[in-house]
Amino acid sequence: MTTARTEDSAQPDGRPPVVRVLRDRTAGWCLASVVVSGFGTSALWLAAGVWVKDLTGSDGLAALCVLAMWAPTLVGPALGTLADRVRRRPLLIATSLLTACLLLTLFAVDSRDELWLVYAVLLVYGASGVVHDAAESALVATAVAPGLLGDFNGLRMSCNEGMKLVAPLAGAGLYAAYGGPAVALLDATTFVLATGVYAALRVREAPPGRPVGNWRRHTAEGARYLWGRPGLRPLVLAGGVTMLCAGVNGAAVYAVVDALGHSPEYAGALYAVQGAGSVAAGLVAGPAMRRLGGRRFATAGIALLAIAVAGRALPYDAVALACGAAIGAGLPAVLIAALTAVQRETPGPLLGRVTATANTLVFTPNVLGLAAGAALVELTDLRLLLPAVGAALLGTAAALARRPAVTGTDSAGRP
Repeated sequence: MTTARTEDSAQPDGRPPVVRVLRDRTAGWCLASVVVSGFGTSALWLAAGVWVKDLTGSDGLAALCVLAMWAPTLVGPALGTLADRVRRRPLLIATSLLTACLLLTLFAVDSRDELWLVYAVLLVYGASGVVHDAAESALVATAVAPGLLGDFNGLRMSCNEGMKLVAPLAGAGLYAAYGGPAVALLDATTFVLATGVYAALRVREAPPGRPVGNWRRHTAEGARYLWGRPGLRPLVLAGGVTMLCAGVNGAAVYAVVDALGHSPEYAGALYAVQGAGSVAAGLVAGPAMRRLGGRRFATAGIALLAIAVAGRALPYDAVALACGAAIGAGLPAVLIAALTAVQRETPGPLLGRVTATANTLVFTPNVLGLAAGAALVELTDLRLLLPAVGAALLGTAAALARRPAVTGTDSAGRP
């Protein structure tokens, strides 16, 4: 579908991964689009909930904003099929412009009577994001040199986590000064800028082949391919279990703060060190996967996450902060390894569907984990809950480590 770049410009040459990625024009532009659109999304994610809270006074209605943005992930495999039926770069441009225009409709919201419009926009926003992510992953896989994929995905994670440290504060400040429509305008502007970045990419794409069969059959093809690949299925399943446990752990953060004897605002410090750990993990992901292989890299990350989650049960500030940084460093490993494996092992015509299916299997459990964790923290002592979650993660790491090596090349592209 897209002209693949077979040259491997990422062979180890002594240069840091960030330099190798940025020196590659296509990879650099793709990374720029992630930074630009990610900033606006992170800003809106917080401001939307605050906006609804101000309009209604309801914590539950504010929480529904996150649910509206995540709900389309449940039908990700079907939405991802669109990324295999049309050329990916025009699709990215179209979804970015559509999202920008959609966000401008939020200027009509000025009272509780227009609350439905906020949820409708967020729901379509989430659906557009699913299509966007599938198309972007497929485009990156075929436009970026194969040896750069691990470095690119690591840096992509670093950029996303970096945006989470900065953008929500910027969005909250903009909301406090000018209200919700100003945040919507900021996000719309970032999508317009991302459109310009995609337009600047030098990628030649052939029209996709005529689809055979209906939409349901095409969606099922992606799921069957993912499930039938021994190099992909274990990583994706491990990613789903890891995100389920991460959701439970995330729901316990305020209980951890209470156990430390601090006010709820202290959670900001825990999130900050966790974000810093994720940024650091993304920077070393490419070299680590070349050295260890994708499966062992993911296993090591899950094991580190397990120890850190269990350690949060100890009521000491230094331990809590160290564990927060370790959680941030360990959690991204399986996500980066799984995405890189999907990009390397999936044929181009299937890549949109397989990526969207993998994202659904990995990220939907996180929402379930948050819901389960919210109930468990009320019913279970933290000193029992967090070690139990850590034990489940250690079991996941052990199961992944026991998987037999895949013949040929592993998920990091190593022979």
